[in-house]
Amino acid sequence: MAISIVREITQKTPPPRALYVRFPFGHALGERGDENRHLDVLYRALRLLFEAREPGEIREAPLRWKRDVSPAPDWEAWRALGPRNAPREERKAS
Repeated sequence: MAISIVREITQKTPPPRALYVRFPFGHALGERGDENRHLDVLYRALRLLFEAREPGEIREAPLRWKRDVSPAPDWEAWRALGPRNAPREERKAS
């Protein structure tokens, strides 16, 4: 699982899964001090980890770099993450 800020490089050397964010170099999780944005990016990356169907999938996060306050995390969505919540037939195949 990778968080990428340069899609072209990620496509040439694909990790098993990658979340592409349109943020500046050095800020893959967002602006310094914006913990809510950091958690949002991490949540999206973890969700991709469980949802990806094909090796090498690169998913673009619908986030844009902006200097404002990010919303608080959706903790119920975080609690629902993981293979234990995948449909039963998918768990058996793993």
